[in-house]
Amino acid sequence: MNLSIETVSGPQLAPFLPALARLRIEVFRAFPYLYAGSAEYEETYLQPLLNTPDALIVLALDGEQIVGASSALPLVQEVPALRGPLHAPEFDAAEVLYLGESVLRAEYRGQGLGHTFFDRREAHALKLGLPTTAFCAVQRPDDHPARPSPYRTLHAFWAARGYVERPDLSTTLSWTDVGDEGETPKSMRYWIRG
Repeated sequence: MNLSIETVSGPQLAPFLPALARLRIEVFRAFPYLYAGSAEYEETYLQPLLNTPDALIVLALDGEQIVGASSALPLVQEVPALRGPLHAPEFDAAEVLYLGESVLRAEYRGQGLGHTFFDRREAHALKLGLPTTAFCAVQRPDDHPARPSPYRTLHAFWAARGYVERPDLSTTLSWTDVGDEGETPKSMRYWIRG
């Protein structure tokens, strides 16, 4: 392995879009996301990051191959479904960096890259003067038929980094699960630090 970390933003992301789209589909097919996406949809989904001020993508590379990635952008630049739950009086959206999805191939896990993703994004929040970082995670029932056994959530990892699970803060996003015909709504719960 020849691992390196590269941080890109804006138009610098363009040459990485096709490989990043493929990686996202590969990783998100697994539980708990079970996402049945397409490369075309993913490239369209990622395209706005090229023109989003203050967006950040952290790439993990093995040689020239992308094996992991993590994104972040100011909450005020996120979609309404993600902005909505974090509102006054408790939150000021202008003071929150939203930590988007992190994807990492299974064989590269357990080597500290998850911490690196958080370190780089939290440093970006400090650089932008945003005191709060937040993300949301899909909620699946413990008895979901696709849940592998054994299965370990990332809750302890997130909590050790100072994030607090907020059952009172949630939103809904929709996507098509592997094996389904169409999109269904998924409950997403927020984790907050700051």
